[in-house]
Amino acid sequence: MSFTSAAGHAGAVANPRSRVILASLIGTTIEFYDFYVYATAAVLVFPHLFFPPGNDTTALLASFAIFGAAMVARPLGAIFFGHLGDKRGRKVTLVGALLTMGIATFLIGLLPTFHQVGWFAPALLVVMRLAQGFALGGEWSGAALVATENAPPGKRAVYGTFPQLGAPLGFILANGLFLIIAAALPSDDPTRPSNAFLEWGWRIPFLFSIVMVAVGLWVRLHLVESTAFKKTVTDGKVHKLPLALVFRTHFRQLVLGTFYMLATYVLFYLMTTFSLSYGRAGTGAALPGLGYDYTTFVLMMIIGVVFFGIFTLLSGPWAERWGRRRTLIAVTLAIIVFGLTWVPMLAAGPVGVMAWLILGFSLMGMTFGPMGALLPELFPANVRYTGSGIAYNVSSILGAAVAPFIAIALWSWGGGSPFWVGIYLSAMAGLTLIALLLGSETRDIDIEA
Repeated sequence: MSFTSAAGHAGAVANPRSRVILASLIGTTIEFYDFYVYATAAVLVFPHLFFPPGNDTTALLASFAIFGAAMVARPLGAIFFGHLGDKRGRKVTLVGALLTMGIATFLIGLLPTFHQVGWFAPALLVVMRLAQGFALGGEWSGAALVATENAPPGKRAVYGTFPQLGAPLGFILANGLFLIIAAALPSDDPTRPSNAFLEWGWRIPFLFSIVMVAVGLWVRLHLVESTAFKKTVTDGKVHKLPLALVFRTHFRQLVLGTFYMLATYVLFYLMTTFSLSYGRAGTGAALPGLGYDYTTFVLMMIIGVVFFGIFTLLSGPWAERWGRRRTLIAVTLAIIVFGLTWVPMLAAGPVGVMAWLILGFSLMGMTFGPMGALLPELFPANVRYTGSGIAYNVSSILGAAVAPFIAIALWSWGGGSPFWVGIYLSAMAGLTLIALLLGSETRDIDIEA
């Protein structure tokens, strides 16, 4: 079964709907699985294995610094893969991004530790982490373009939620696998993984990623190019330097798109990475937290992530009905309020903590879902891969790269209270709200123009 594009080019060769959905979903699921595997290891494993012993807080901050280093590489990946995607097509670029990510993740599972090779170990970890970020810089925008450029009329926001759904699915797969391994290799100390887990168990999720990459490659190699890109080629609009063109003609859209994503990124990494540190920290730790054991808190997080997935899917029809801008303005206002409620919610015991996780991840789905359509719609087809990728990934530096680090600094400054971390989230959401108010609706643009 095939269908025409939003511009109505009847009879054009197109991808079947099921292939579009699967190709955009499975790739981002793998990419986010790889990222979550690292994020979990950054909290549980790397502070113990890749840095000198002596100061747990310093080791955790160093681990998060390497985590954030990938975000710096992402705009470079967006430029490189965006250039290829706007000149050579979406298909070959997506295959290259997926291979780069998969190989880097697999190699992390083979790295020596600080005890074995000293500072060479964290140096290698940085290299692999930069490769992960470089690949993800090209993955998301390509997957979003596959979804939106192949969507039926009036369904771009709905189809745009499928690559976004890879985030909650990747989280569940990555953390579910870590839970299984932790259960098989139990520890007597709830604040520290078992020796077997630290010696070899943590490597399994990284090595397993190669199997998922093989499946993703099989799906993507069966794609055909979108009508929007073919029309760009036919009309002679492929530009020699898409990067120069997008900065010259669509700089305002680049800036707006970057700030559209800011609240999403900050919320995303606070709810996934910071929350795992805060949830597991004991009341007597240097930075006191909620004091949950790893298994209990990750199970609570997985429940929250289920709501992430549900509201990601719901956000698509809402963005079609009310428009991308109106939907996101309402959600961003809710994020601002959410940031102001952290202390009373987290002080309300297990019920309050669970409500905090569900509400945070639900808002994450509602703000993340429409981005799959909104960011590509800001740019014309001949610079769409480059433009949407740069906006998405520069925002990762302003939001995700520094969010865990700033959160821990604010957590420490507040004497273990999450109050200032919540204020930080509200402030970043305020910047996103300003950008949305300055922007315009994109629902009715011609995706092939």
